[in-house]
Amino acid sequence: MTSSGTGWDDAEFRARVQAGLEAFLEGQAERLAPLGHDAARLLGEAVAAVSGGKRLRAAFCYWGHRAVSPEPADEPAVLRACASLELLHASALVHDDFMDASDTRRGRPATHRKLEGEHRAAGWRGDPEKYGAAAAILLGDLLLSWSDELLRRCGLPLEQVAPALDVFDLCRSEVIAGQFLDVSVQARGRADVETAMTVLRYKSAKYSIERPLHIGAALAGASPQTIAELSAFGLPLGEAFQLRDDLLGVFGDPETTGKPAGDDLIEGKRTVLIALALDGAAAEGAALLDRSLGRALSGAEVERLRGVIDDSGAPEQVEAVIGELAGLAVAALDRAEIDADAREVLRGLASAATHRVL
Repeated sequence: MTSSGTGWDDAEFRARVQAGLEAFLEGQAERLAPLGHDAARLLGEAVAAVSGGKRLRAAFCYWGHRAVSPEPADEPAVLRACASLELLHASALVHDDFMDASDTRRGRPATHRKLEGEHRAAGWRGDPEKYGAAAAILLGDLLLSWSDELLRRCGLPLEQVAPALDVFDLCRSEVIAGQFLDVSVQARGRADVETAMTVLRYKSAKYSIERPLHIGAALAGASPQTIAELSAFGLPLGEAFQLRDDLLGVFGDPETTGKPAGDDLIEGKRTVLIALALDGAAAEGAALLDRSLGRALSGAEVERLRGVIDDSGAPEQVEAVIGELAGLAVAALDRAEIDADAREVLRGLASAATHRVL
């Protein structure tokens, strides 16, 4: 996507963010070189964890900054700050894949599976699964630590970075607490729509869009009014983004998502989609769906559960909510007193975040 009048090329932006991440990780590799081969293996997984993806979080951070400061004085430093959010995202994905026992991520083995496989292939002592689990926990922790380090050392003056660090601290607390909310809901085996929306808001919506906007704006010295205006845009958009992700988790094409068909069903995710389906399905279908969540499922079983969800009317309800939330977000964006070019690009990013194909 290239936006006329702004010079915005999202492919070029993604490449610049990737280059910044690779440069940062090269520096970390030099620092950890004395630890030898095992540290190099861990760094290899870090590189894999930050490769690919749409870089939406970095993009929202960048345009949150440009919304307040249309011509950044030190754009390379701003880009490094934006890249810190991709390290946070990678950390969350590594931990999430382990907690959900996912086998793949973006079409390659998840970190815990990759390191488990290396243990098994080498014939080492102990339990390969425990080794993979330990590696994933440690890599996720390392990426989380590095996200803070990259933001602090992005190259902007500390007095400029400090307000963004305050937001970043809150963002990390929200996403971790939201993740615990999610695993607790799965453990209890029930969640109404309100509870599922709370998990969605704190596990994903805020850290995907609202907080990145805030971090970018805070780096530019945004006023409380501007932060509030960006929230009015970013929070409903983040919720719509995650609702789309929930639809993809059940109905998405594995070739597009990089995850197995019906992955959220196998992982037992108690999403808004599932809560609505359990409310709307016939008694027999609802009971089947409820007892099947979180189990190993054959392709035929996934298709049957998809049919139950489809027949319940839940996908149409979720689509309607996505449309409503996206409309609220764009209306708030139109009211916000921000740079006009930034508004144009943010409108395009909003469309990209909510119109991903199944």
